[in-house]
Amino acid sequence: MMSQAARKQEPRSRSRSAAKPFAGGRRWDRLVLLACAVSALVVGLASPDHTSQKVWGLVGAAGYACAALVAARSSTPWARTPAVVAVTGAAAVPLLYLSVIGRAQMEVGVVERAADLLFSTGTPYNPAPHAVQDFNPYLPGMAIFGIPHLLFGDTPFAGARVWFLVGFLAAVAGAVRVLTGRGGLATGSSGTARGATAGLTGALWLIACPVVALPLSIGGVDPPVIGLLCLALAFTQRGRAGRAGLVVGVAAVLKWTAWPAIPVIVAVLAVRGGKRAAFRCTAAAAGPAALAIVPAVLVDTSAFYQNVVLYPLGLGPTASSAQSPLLGHLIVLLLPHGKAVTTALIALSAVGVGVSLLVRPPRSTVAAADRLALGLLLAIALSPATRIGYAIYPIVLIAWPRFTARLSADRPATPHPASEPPHHRRTVASRLCTTTPATAGCDARRRPHREHHRAGACAQLVVSDRDFD
Repeated sequence: MMSQAARKQEPRSRSRSAAKPFAGGRRWDRLVLLACAVSALVVGLASPDHTSQKVWGLVGAAGYACAALVAARSSTPWARTPAVVAVTGAAAVPLLYLSVIGRAQMEVGVVERAADLLFSTGTPYNPAPHAVQDFNPYLPGMAIFGIPHLLFGDTPFAGARVWFLVGFLAAVAGAVRVLTGRGGLATGSSGTARGATAGLTGALWLIACPVVALPLSIGGVDPPVIGLLCLALAFTQRGRAGRAGLVVGVAAVLKWTAWPAIPVIVAVLAVRGGKRAAFRCTAAAAGPAALAIVPAVLVDTSAFYQNVVLYPLGLGPTASSAQSPLLGHLIVLLLPHGKAVTTALIALSAVGVGVSLLVRPPRSTVAAADRLALGLLLAIALSPATRIGYAIYPIVLIAWPRFTARLSADRPATPHPASEPPHHRRTVASRLCTTTPATAGCDARRRPHREHHRAGACAQLVVSDRDFD
């Protein structure tokens, strides 16, 4: 009786912990919010006047400070209410204010002009760019966010900035749905509701992060890309290779920064699902990339090369506006042939990460996200033209998969069918083994409670039914 009661209570306790995935441990939420307030204030004070960054910094600092006060009065760590306050003050209010006054980052105009060029000339790239604002360093798929502006003009909700936000929120909501929906991280209607609640809280804290809230407010192009990467990792965690490949392929037609995710996701799927899963992912990712990029290259190869290859790498005649004082930029300034040196270092780091995927492939989505974050960190640090804002990639890739893995660890164990006791549950491999002549009658010769001790091939292959979701 005691053991039965304990088994009944175990799923409940796991569900409660899933509903509060941040609970436990020290109270870091207050300190994190204070650090966010300080960082936002620094951005606001250091940015030039009449820039969207200055507006975000000053408004966001007040929002984070209010959220820290709310967290100080809350008895629950990482609660939803402080996250809502932080999102409101650091993302929603600056976004609305900047939209009303018509102030945005230069990337918004670049994407909106790319949509105009795409429908008028067949390519989103200026064939003769001279000034910085003439260049479009993004891949052809990014122009889709400028289509509402092309159709509806300068209306408040037609700007590319709003649709960057919509794309990011849709991708993150999709990731939460994949991980917490039916067949996801919880079983039963109550478990699904608790998982969705925890997922919503985690998404709010993700949006409240300064490296996410800042580009969402001022019109950065990176949030929809990282949102799609989170969705691709969610499908990877669920073992859905085709959907993971399709989503990462869509991200890869937006910006070069998504391309390193393809081999990383393929590697982890090859370990967990075999060659067939890796092939499905690769084929699904190649489809969107080919459909979006090949036509742009064929229409005007020179324009594509100038805008998408030379300019982002800082190898063209026009200096990129991305001039953060990181290692690659300093090498270009201080060393002779600095651009060649940084290009060689980026190539070597890419080869190193690629070799690590072959020699020691990641076996979980957390390990895969860490490997991807490492590769992007190296590329960001070594690139001659980069921005500190690119930190959104490694920070989100390190934090978000760990949150979803915590939810996964809290998933109740899948119950056995009523007609099949736990000691009668058999793996796919054992079922296959019993159909061969060598193992015919194996069940009749061995007692049920010793089935998992089969000799030979039946004991060497252990493949759970969940691996084929």
